[in-house]
Amino acid sequence: MNSLTFSPDGKSLVSGSDDKTVKFWDVQTGGVVKTFYGHTQLVWSVSISADCTRIASGSEDNTIYLWGIQTGECQYVVQQQNTVHHVSFSPTDPQHLVSISGDKVWQWKINGHQILPTYNGSCIGFSPDGTQVVSCNGGVVTVQDSNSRATIAEFHIVNNDTECCCFSPDGRLVAVAADATAYVWDITNSDPHLVGTFTGHTNDIRCLVFSSPSSLISASRDQSVRLWQIGTSSINLVEASQESVPLTLAPIKSITLQAKDGITITNDSNGVVRTWDISTGLCNASFQTPAESKHQRGVQQIDGRLTLIWWLDRKIYAQDVKKGELLWVVEGLQIEDLKISGDRSRVFCLDGLFIKALSIQTGEVMGEVKVKKSGLIGSLIMDGSRVWLCRPLTEYQGWDFGIPGSSPIQLSNMPLLHLNGTMVWDINLFRIKDIVTGKVVFHLPRRFANPVCVQCDNCYLAAGYSSGEVLILDFNHVFL
Repeated sequence: MNSLTFSPDGKSLVSGSDDKTVKFWDVQTGGVVKTFYGHTQLVWSVSISADCTRIASGSEDNTIYLWGIQTGECQYVVQQQNTVHHVSFSPTDPQHLVSISGDKVWQWKINGHQILPTYNGSCIGFSPDGTQVVSCNGGVVTVQDSNSRATIAEFHIVNNDTECCCFSPDGRLVAVAADATAYVWDITNSDPHLVGTFTGHTNDIRCLVFSSPSSLISASRDQSVRLWQIGTSSINLVEASQESVPLTLAPIKSITLQAKDGITITNDSNGVVRTWDISTGLCNASFQTPAESKHQRGVQQIDGRLTLIWWLDRKIYAQDVKKGELLWVVEGLQIEDLKISGDRSRVFCLDGLFIKALSIQTGEVMGEVKVKKSGLIGSLIMDGSRVWLCRPLTEYQGWDFGIPGSSPIQLSNMPLLHLNGTMVWDINLFRIKDIVTGKVVFHLPRRFANPVCVQCDNCYLAAGYSSGEVLILDFNHVFL
């Protein structure tokens, strides 16, 4: 994929690719609405007109195609002398199009009438209101007034040629890609400054697009698309790291449901922690945990502080993520699994033949139970103060730890998560049953059975899988 652009109404997305096609996507469903065929070489750039009626595409075949979105047909072809690296409609005039070919920026009316070249450069982007334009020429990035051509800001990227540039939806930020790095500047005051440098791609970034005023999407030749959070997120994860979010995810190792905060937090086998917005399913932010924490680990947001728990060399560590400082260390433990309770008060760990509950604030042991001896590796499933030990081909063992400091009460072998006092969630079969009648009122496809980790409360269930998928289920929506 070489180019991405959102429609002005945010409902659609257009892509241009090496397979010579232009695709029109529905953002809500993630499906392809139309595919446009006509180019004979790869498509470098795409753009949607301000009135959402046309798509322009620039190609290696030295042409610009203008497509009717409703009909799917080509309305006009503009022939140029060189590869068309970039096309962009004016955000205010659906009849005005600019293109870049042969290191020149050309301006057109959609009937193919050419206006004399105005800029030199390899990329150009309009501000949302059309009053400013950003252009790239080698390692120089220039922001100008569209009418007077007065320079508003100029930036230099040393030893790198810029590939693409764009404005944020609110016009405050300018993003530029050079090689495998993305740069973002704030141009709102008289002293424009760099607010972020985003690294993580392993090959050149081919296109950039803002999905919101604080979220940037990049597509690279390394065959990945990444989402970057700019500035301070709701839990300040961006200050801890500029880690990106690849579309291909590693197996999920643990999951934390924090419905009151509107988020779910996951940890994967690569040591990447991500927060997910429960209402949208989108990733808010992510960061790379220390290499040594990639064993058993969990993470919670407590009073605005993100606390990371992990096990290594017979020790459990608790760390304040933002400050990067250790909170406590507990030694002498041989851990098979590690989970944080849903009420954020305890850390449950499987230590040999014992399940132990530790205070998340101090690491002090608050309770423990002895489990059946087995040579199989076990994992823990949490539901508030209740915890089950799950081992392959064996029965489940469960306990309710109740009030901290009290003796745990043994539960039935089957882990059933209670919903609203009237329903139970059968984790093993992934179905919901009525407590009184025993009738199955809801179930998911079998591919969602046997999650690696799961948490739920009265409203939501969050589960993680070895495939890297994350399931967030709203029970109120399900029953409605």
